[in-house]
Amino acid sequence: MTIAEVSRKYGLSPDTLRYYERIGLLPKVGRTPGGKRDYTEENCKWVEFIRCMRAAGVQIEALCAYVALFARGDGTAEERKQILIEQRDRLAKRIGQLQESLALLNRKIEDDEQVILPKEKALKRQGD
Repeated sequence: MTIAEVSRKYGLSPDTLRYYERIGLLPKVGRTPGGKRDYTEENCKWVEFIRCMRAAGVQIEALCAYVALFARGDGTAEERKQILIEQRDRLAKRIGQLQESLALLNRKIEDDEQVILPKEKALKRQGD
C-alpha cells in the first residue's frame, strides 16, 4: 500500500506516518524500486496498533520503548507486558476521571433544567 492509502485507511496524515517511522515507532517500511514507501500487511498491523494505543492516550515514549523491546525478541516479553500493564492502569484511571466528569455534567444539566424550565414557563405565562 502507498502512504496515501495507509493514511486514508487509518485516518493518519502522511506526515504522522513518516514521523512514526523516523522515531522508530513504526518499523522501517520497504520501498518500491522508485523509492516510494510500500506498506506491507505487517506494517499496517503496526499502524493499527499504534493508532489504537495513541487513541487510548498511550504516550509516544512508552510506545517507542515497547517497539524497541519487541525488536529485541521474545526475551523481552515480560518487560513489554509491564509497559502494557502500566498503560492499562493509566487508561483505567483516566476512564474513572472521565466518568466522574460525565456524572458531574449530567448533574449540572439536571440542576439547570430545574431552574431554567420554571423560568421559561413563567416567561411564557407573562407573554400570554
